[in-house]
Amino acid sequence: MVKIAVCGAAGRMGGRIIVAVNEADGVELSGALERPGHPMVGMDAGMLAGTGSLGVKISDDINAVVGGCDVLIDFTTPKVSLKNLEVCGLKKKSIVIGSTGFTPEERALAKELARDIPAVLAPNMSVGVNVCFKVLADIAKILGDDFDVEIVEAHHKLKKDSPSGTAVRMGEVVAEALGRDYNKVANFHREGICGERTREEIGMQTIRGGDIVGEHTVYFIGMGERIELTHRAHTRDMFSRGSVRAARWVVAQQPGLYDMQDVLGLK
Repeated sequence: MVKIAVCGAAGRMGGRIIVAVNEADGVELSGALERPGHPMVGMDAGMLAGTGSLGVKISDDINAVVGGCDVLIDFTTPKVSLKNLEVCGLKKKSIVIGSTGFTPEERALAKELARDIPAVLAPNMSVGVNVCFKVLADIAKILGDDFDVEIVEAHHKLKKDSPSGTAVRMGEVVAEALGRDYNKVANFHREGICGERTREEIGMQTIRGGDIVGEHTVYFIGMGERIELTHRAHTRDMFSRGSVRAARWVVAQQPGLYDMQDVLGLK
């Protein structure tokens, strides 16, 4: 039985992960973590998530929570995730990180911190999205430089980072397949007399509003034809189920930083 602890247990995503852990085979909820001073500390994590009492109270003691688990699932922020990764490293525990908004420097630090433990860091835990990552690389390689690439993503109005981690990863996948440096060709803003579109740029556009869970469309636009690859998330449950799948997988791996492509065997 794999013992899973959940960070951000009182949040929307944390609650859905707790439900997924409770419904999955071969795993059990061993701990629930929140920030110090959170009003839900001390409450039963299962009651708060809507699954009924699980006998696991929400704690603000990261050392106790990590010490009692096999793997920590973290959907918070890069800053918090890196701190949790460091604690997991010290205690030789695995971690699954679904936080988004990592800078290249933060990703490099995560790789360094994961040198002694197995860790999964992925901007999107959805099986469908990760299939899209693989398909996008194939499409880009086949079409080459004859098609312009634009990426549009939409999320709820409470999302803090932009563009989404999934959109960034889609851009990186396409850029790599085309032999480009994403950080040099991504175009996040067009306004006024901005000039003609360059051949190499990858447009990154963002929509925020309402309760949109997540929608991503990659456009490959040629002369007289267009290919659109779209993924729409209708609930957060696919992310939570994917994180539990990653948690079961990562505890059996060697130390290092992995992603969902590794978990799903898509590499």
